[in-house]
Amino acid sequence: FDALVSLAYNIGTNAFSKSTLVKKLNANDNRAAADQFDVWVNAGGKRMQGLVNRRAKEKALFLS
Repeated sequence: FDALVSLAYNIGTNAFSKSTLVKKLNANDNRAAADQFDVWVNAGGKRMQGLVNRRAKEKALFLS
């Protein structure tokens, strides 16, 4: 739960609610949902190491 709140806060609730991650969650496919954390690592069209690190932590929390 905490990982999902962190992601939603960071990317915005509109983007979160329309995301493939939410679709996977609603289909009870938690492993595929976890893999979607890796998608949200860009800002301004550029891959950001800070977001890569944040998503890795969120993904680990989600899977724990």
